Amino acid sequence: MYMLTEVEKVVRIPPKDLKDDIDSVIDNLTWETYEGRLGEDKNFTVLIKNVRTVGPGRIVHGDGAVYQTVKFDQVVFKPRDNEIIIGKVVEILKFGAFVRFGPLDGLLHISQVMDDRVDIDETNQRLVGKDTGRFLAVGDIVKARVVSIDLNEKNPQESKIGLTMRQPGLGKLQWLEEDHNKRAEKQNGGDE
Repeated sequence: MYMLTEVEKVVRIPPKDLKDDIDSVIDNLTWETYEGRLGEDKNFTVLIKNVRTVGPGRIVHGDGAVYQTVKFDQVVFKPRDNEIIIGKVVEILKFGAFVRFGPLDGLLHISQVMDDRVDIDETNQRLVGKDTGRFLAVGDIVKARVVSIDLNEKNPQESKIGLTMRQPGLGKLQWLEEDHNKRAEKQNGGDE
C-alpha cells in the first residue's frame, strides 16, 4: 500500500558541504539518507519532496558537522498481511516465481500458484498446470494475496514476502478473464 506522509528527521551536513548552497545540500542529503530505504516503522520510502528546515542546526563537539532537523513529504510503500496486490512475474525458479509489486519482490511458492499440480518447464521458464495446461511465465501480470512479511531493514531487496494465488479471484489476469468469460457464456447460454 502506498501512502503520503509528512515526517521530521535529522540530516548530517558534513563540514565540507557548508560552503555550498545550503538548501540544495540539505535536499540532496535528505534524499541520499532516506529515499529508497526502509525506516524503523517498516515503511519503504519511495519518493521525497518538499524538504524544509526546522529551526537552527546543531553542531556536535568533535564532529564539526551540522545536524539539521528537516520536515519533508514522502511517498512510502508498506505491504500488509492479506493485502491483494497486482504484480509482474520477474523470475521463475524450481521452487516458484518472484513477483514484483511496488519496489519489492514477493515469492509465489510453486504450491501457491494454482489448485492444479504444477510442473516446471525450465527450458521455457514457465510453471505449467498438469491438468489445466495453464502456465505462468516471466512478464505475466498476476493478482495475488500477501500471506507473510519479513522485511529486511538493512537490505530491503532481501525481504521475504510470501504470496498466494490459490483463492477465488486470484491468479494470472489472463486466467481471471477467461474464467469470467466462461461464467458469462454459461449464464447467457442458460437463459435461452
